[in-house]
Amino acid sequence: MTRRETVDRLTARLVPLYGEREARAIARSAVAELAEIPLSALLTDPGAELAVEGLAEAEAQLAAGKPLQYVVGHTEFYGRRFAVREGVLIPRPETEELVDRMVRSERGARRLLDVGTGSGCIAASLALALPETEVYAADISDAALAVAAENFQSLGAKVTLRKADALNGLETVFPERFDAIVSNPPYVPESDRAAMHPNVRDHEPALALFVPDDDRIRFYRAIAQAGRRMLAPGGRLWFEIYEHAADEVVRMLGGEGYTDTEVFRDLFDKPRMVCSRLN
Repeated sequence: MTRRETVDRLTARLVPLYGEREARAIARSAVAELAEIPLSALLTDPGAELAVEGLAEAEAQLAAGKPLQYVVGHTEFYGRRFAVREGVLIPRPETEELVDRMVRSERGARRLLDVGTGSGCIAASLALALPETEVYAADISDAALAVAAENFQSLGAKVTLRKADALNGLETVFPERFDAIVSNPPYVPESDRAAMHPNVRDHEPALALFVPDDDRIRFYRAIAQAGRRMLAPGGRLWFEIYEHAADEVVRMLGGEGYTDTEVFRDLFDKPRMVCSRLN
C-alpha cells in the first residue's frame, strides 16, 4: 500500500468523527508518526510504498476516538516533545502562550510553583527557559506525577515535584516562598461536558477538566487564598482561565487582595490568561 492510500484509508475511517479536513490532518500526522517519516514526505512522495508495524491497531484506536497524542504517546509543547498517556491532560497551544508570557515576565524570579502540573509541560518549559529560577510542581494525580517525572528526567528539567491537593493544604506541602505561582486548573463547567468532542470528553481525564456549575472558579479561589501565604511580597499569580469566567476570576482576585490584574487574550481572541499581583 502506498503512502497516499494509507492516508486515504485512515481519513475515511476518521471522517465520521472529525469531518473531512480535520480527519485528513490527523491521518497524515498519524501515518508520519507511526512510519517515522517527515510529514512532508507524505506530500512530496505520496506514491512510495509504506509498511507500518502496528498501523492496524493505531487505526482502530483513532477510529474509536482516542486522541492521536495518546496513540503515539507524545505531543509537542513549546518546542519540545512531552510524553503523554491516558490519565494526563494533553497540553494545548493556548497554554504555550501562558508559558511564553511568564518566560518574558519572570526572568528575575527566584522560585516558581506550577499547581496541577499534569504532564509537567509548564514547569519543564519554565525550568529550561529560566535556568536561574528554582521551579516546583504539584499534582494530586499519581498518573500525572509519573508522567511529569518522566518528562522532567528526559528533558533535563530541574523541577522539584510533590503530590499536593490544590484545594486543600497546598501551603503545607510547599512551605517555601514563591515569586510566582502558575496554574492551568480544571475549569470546564459540568454543563459543558455533553457538548465537548468525544475524543476529549471520553478519553482525557475528567479530574483535570471539569468543575461544578455552581462553583466553577473553585480552583482559582483556593490557589489565590493559598497564594496569600505562599507568595513573596509583590509575587504574582498566573492563571489559564475559562473564557466565560474572566470577569468572575478578576472580581475574586480583587476580593482576595490582589491588584494590577490583567486579562490576556489567546490566539483565538478569547480571554484565556490572567496575571495578578499580591501587595
